[in-house]
Amino acid sequence: MQVVDALNLRGEVDSYERQEAIWLLAHLLEIDGLSLKLRLSQPLTDEQRTAYLDGLARLEKNEPLAYILGSQPFWTLDLKVTPDTLVPRPDTEVLVEQVLALDLPRQASVLDLGTGTGAIALALASEKPNWAVWATDIYAPTLEVARDNAQKHHLPQVQFFKSHWYDNLPQSHFDLIVSNPPYIAPNDLHLEDLQSEPLRALASADNGLADIVEIIQGATERLKAQGWLAIEHGFDQKQAVQALFNEAKFSQIQTIKDYSGNDRVTFAQYKVGVNI
Repeated sequence: MQVVDALNLRGEVDSYERQEAIWLLAHLLEIDGLSLKLRLSQPLTDEQRTAYLDGLARLEKNEPLAYILGSQPFWTLDLKVTPDTLVPRPDTEVLVEQVLALDLPRQASVLDLGTGTGAIALALASEKPNWAVWATDIYAPTLEVARDNAQKHHLPQVQFFKSHWYDNLPQSHFDLIVSNPPYIAPNDLHLEDLQSEPLRALASADNGLADIVEIIQGATERLKAQGWLAIEHGFDQKQAVQALFNEAKFSQIQTIKDYSGNDRVTFAQYKVGVNI
């Protein structure tokens, strides 16, 4: 089997399915996509052919390509991913962009709740080396992946804590809290397409809002005066999330759209936080 034959096994030319095949095969051959296209007549070894066909079979079962490759690009980082973590999405980069634009202290203290691969925490730390960043996750294997990513990218200023939101954190107050929590309703049909990823990181009770409620309410005890909270949420949750921020006495509430034009990130300032 040559490279061209292998690529023709998945998708039409210029389709996303074909692009996935290119990424998969380039990964197995340890070259980039452009180099692969210049080697269409190159034969695959038996080992490469077997690994490629196995990868295609996993893709056909809707397993994310990132799990097959073991990594996923996010921001400027290449992050290790495993079935214990969600696959970081480009839409979450919108949250990173927005908080980097906030007027925060040069040595800001930051808390990332439910860090997963560490995507948000590590992206912020890579851009702001003077920030002190804490990151939490409830599941120990997930937290280990985040630690591996911090070590890989030489970001020792990020500290990790096993905690359900704020429960097991040392007493401290923050200039910024960020989170991409579970926000899909348990009966949402979209979950059928996400069965390979951990349900605990996707679905939340009360129509997807239970964890967001807990994060917003808890933030009032953890933010410094003038501190900010930024949360990623579902495309149809803008009004509900803004109402929760209002109820908790936040101000300057804004919702930002993702790259597809859907409401995705809401952030706000808590002016009555702790003065430190």
